[in-house]
This record gives sequence, structure tokens and C-alpha cells, in this order.
Amino acid sequence: MKKYVSIIKSCVLILIIGAIWSCGKTKKNNDNPVIDKKELTAKDILGNPNYLAMSYGGYRHADHSIEPTHEELKEDMKILHALGIRMIRTYKVHLPQAENLLKAISEIKQKDSSFEMYVMLGAWIDCKNAWTDKAPIHNEESEANKPQMEKAVALANQYPDIIKVIAVGNEAMVKWAASYYVEPWIILKWVNYLQNLKKEGKLSKDVWVTSSDNFASWGGGGEEYHVEDLNNLIKAVDFLSVHTYPMHDTHYQPDFWLNQEGLEGKTDMEKIEISMLRAKEYAMTQTSNVKKYMESLGVDKPIHIGETGWASFSSGHYGTNGSKACDEYKEALYYQHMRDWTNEAGMSCFYFEGFDEPWKGGPNTGNSEKHFGLFTVDGKAKYVLWDEVDKGTFEGLTRNGNPITKTYGGDKEALMKDVEVPPTPEAWHASQNNH
Repeated sequence: MKKYVSIIKSCVLILIIGAIWSCGKTKKNNDNPVIDKKELTAKDILGNPNYLAMSYGGYRHADHSIEPTHEELKEDMKILHALGIRMIRTYKVHLPQAENLLKAISEIKQKDSSFEMYVMLGAWIDCKNAWTDKAPIHNEESEANKPQMEKAVALANQYPDIIKVIAVGNEAMVKWAASYYVEPWIILKWVNYLQNLKKEGKLSKDVWVTSSDNFASWGGGGEEYHVEDLNNLIKAVDFLSVHTYPMHDTHYQPDFWLNQEGLEGKTDMEKIEISMLRAKEYAMTQTSNVKKYMESLGVDKPIHIGETGWASFSSGHYGTNGSKACDEYKEALYYQHMRDWTNEAGMSCFYFEGFDEPWKGGPNTGNSEKHFGLFTVDGKAKYVLWDEVDKGTFEGLTRNGNPITKTYGGDKEALMKDVEVPPTPEAWHASQNNH
């Protein structure tokens, strides 16, 4: 009997060893092995160059009331994912887009386990009387803020695998946002609200909390922003989400753009490249000024770029009758500069933005706000992405039913005819006097 038991044990052992060897061999030869991925947090994602970030709005019509459909949202996520984007930023939760987007991402993930897309969820914050015919009261808040915040928390709890950051307000403290800005204590109130929910276990402790605002609002500009409530806000957030827009300052603070030093004897292309390097340095300086202010408070927290971008067209301040800043070539240079800088610095850059949005900037089709996308509304990849089209990155993907093709029909010579050298100070001032 013992002999038979021994034989049976030996057979079982051989079968087990064979099964283990077989499984190992199968795994080794499997092109798509199933890998258990630990759940990533904001700490893992932000500043990681393998998880590029992008600002996202999916509105495709001049009429902002026309919401992107479920399928359109999925279409956009697949395009951005192909481009290497793994985290997107949204702006408000009182309209359906954000919630619909979360559903769309969740559905794609269920069908494709390799699909990754995380979200910095924005909750819009206004002052009292914002967007009405009454005078805005900047030191009081809109009654709409509370339901915004509650909705953001509910969504974060519903989609913990997707929402990794909640941003309280968008450019909600900067004083040039005259129709809706709030004083910093209002942002601080809601940041503390979220941080307390984390302590109470009513919101995941891994959800990072910030506010996404202009560099000046974070203390990197004038002293009018250096108030105690801002200092306390800097101490309360998990990181600073900073906006920097050198493109806008080619009109509003143009000294860096009009500077002729070092341009003598340069070709037009060299002048353009030097100008765009200066734009990069300008963005770096604004961000560095925020860091200096933060450190002056004895605080050391991550800083990430919540927004920066460069429009590909303008019929106004930044176009041919103004600073001559906007075209697809300069947009491409700026995009690459921002990615190179932030990737090397260990910062995330929520580049603005993935797709053109025709509802922005009023009825003028040439308003620069409509032209910040890397893609046009109908799915044409701007010059910055022409190489990706050539590589087949977007093979099989569509937008508005169109395959992803190049702007200008891929004709670089035609594109370069729309590229202008930044003006001299004399030419710029003359153009301003004429308008």
C-alpha cells in the first residue's frame, strides 16, 4: 500500500511541476500578459513623464449648450491616449460633460484593461452675482459653489480609480477675471472642506487637493496678492497648480517678445526660434517666482503647471496686426519646449489644450481662444503632431467621423507662409496706434 501511495505522490508532484513549467512558459510567450498593477495615486502620477497631462474640453460647437455625446467623449479619450496622455483636467461639474466623461473612461477601461486615463476634476467657483447683470461682490461667494463642491466629492467617491485630484476653482482668484473672481479665503474654505473630508474618511486620503490659478494669484506677481489667506491656502493645498501664458503677454507685457538684443544678423527662422526660447524662459521665470514666494513662507510643496498653451491662430492681439505670435509653427515649438522643461523638472504640465473649442471667445471665428487645440474640431492634427500622423499613432481613430489627417494637407511650405517674425518695438507700437 505504501508503495502505491508513494507512486501516486510522485505522479502528483510531476503533474504540479509540469503545470508550473507550462504556466511559466505560457506567460513568457504571451504577448499581452496580465499584470497586477497597484492602484496609482496623484503622488505616483504627477510629475511622472510616463503620465503626460492635458487640459480637456470636448465641446465641438459654437453653441456651448450642445454637449459632447458619449461616443464623442470616448473618441477623444482614445485619441489622447494614443498620444501618450494619461491624465486630463476638467473644469466644472454643474454641466454634464465631466460626469459623462467619467462614465466614458470607465466603460473604455472595462473593455480594455490596458487603457489608463486619470482626471484632475475641477469644481468651478464664482463670487456672488457672477455672470449676472448685477455688480459682482468679490468678497462673497455664489450660492452655486456649495453644490459644485458636493458634486465633485460624490464623483470622486464614485470613480476613485479615475479621479486623483480635485481642483477648487479655475483662475478664480486672479483679479483680471473681473466678472467672477473671489478673494482667497473662499478658495481656502473649500480646500479645507475637502481636506477635512479626507481626515474624516469621507474622501480618499490619496485624492490630492489644489486650486488651479494664474501665477500671480499664487504669489508670483504683484504684492496685492500677498495676503494671509493666500499664505494659508498655500499651506493647505497638496500642490500648487500654476498657470502661465507667455503668449498673452506678447501683447500685455511684451518686452520679452519685442527685445531685439541678440537678433542682429539672424535669419527669420533663427529670430523665431530665439523668440520661442524666450517664451519658454518667461514661463519658467513666472513659475520660479511662485516657488520663491512659497519658500518665503517656509513651505515646500510640489508645483505643477495647471495650464499653459499657445494658440495657432489669432485675428486680434496676437495675429498679423499685433504681436504676430500665433501660428502652427510657433505653437509646435512652444509645446515641445513645455514638455521638455516640465518632464526634465519632474513637473506635470496640463497643456492647454487637446482640441479646439469653437464656443470660446465670442462670435469672432478668429478669436485666439478658439484655436488653442493640438487638433482642429474636425480631427486635423496641427503641425505639432504631424510626425505622430506619419508614425501611424492615430491609425484607425476618428473625430467627427474623420480620420486624423494633417492641417494644410501636410504641406509645410504652405504652412510656413503664415509664419511671421515677431515685430520690432517700433512696428508693434505703430500697429497698436493703428488699432
